[in-house]
Amino acid sequence: MTPNSAKVLDRELTPQIVEVTINRPEKRNALDLDALNMIIDALTRAIDSEARVISLRGIDGWFCAGADISAMRERGFAPALAEVLRLLSTAPVVTMAAIDGPALGAGMQLAMFCDIRVATARSAFGIPAGKLGLALDSATIVRLVQMIGRSTAAELLLGAETIDGQRAYELGFVQRCCDLDVAEAWAARIAGLAPLSIRAHKLALGVTPQPASAEDAEAMAVAIARAVGSDDFAEGRRAFAEKRRPVFRGQ
Repeated sequence: MTPNSAKVLDRELTPQIVEVTINRPEKRNALDLDALNMIIDALTRAIDSEARVISLRGIDGWFCAGADISAMRERGFAPALAEVLRLLSTAPVVTMAAIDGPALGAGMQLAMFCDIRVATARSAFGIPAGKLGLALDSATIVRLVQMIGRSTAAELLLGAETIDGQRAYELGFVQRCCDLDVAEAWAARIAGLAPLSIRAHKLALGVTPQPASAEDAEAMAVAIARAVGSDDFAEGRRAFAEKRRPVFRGQ
């Protein structure tokens, strides 16, 4: 675990659940280059461990206020943010954003690129780029439109408005609007599912609506075949027949 003075903390809640916490309360958990590199390190460690769920959150009533304006021009900031988003979306395990308080700008991007999102009612989501003279990359905008629709995306991007946790839930942007102890319970349930099945499903969810490329199709075929031929699949069938809870090992 990283020292408590670090800008990012990571710890194992269980061997299968890793919690990564942005720890810059004096900056409302805004991201600078150091924090981004620490998130990359924490995610990489979790991916290389036995983790099945990575839970990302902020400290002291803020998820993340976005990019630290004073750090945005640092060499390497944009590539580091892109790498964090890539890891969240492509990690072979489930990534969960556990959101309490505002998730703005790059903070909303962190939430967007996680697989699932849980938010308290007091959470707030927005992209104040228009207030700062900034512009988001097209990949993020396309993803946002896919998640909340063009009309609401325009509200956030062109009007620089925010939406609260309840509206985000109604739009389908977050899957649960509740206290974050529900997020921990949900993470525990997900961690008990068959890892190879989840990995194959995550890969499929990441495929664009256009016809899959030959590489995507091959990767999906390999992932599906691996899951179907796994010990976990056999264990799932045995547990179903025996009316007990399965114990999956990712093999």
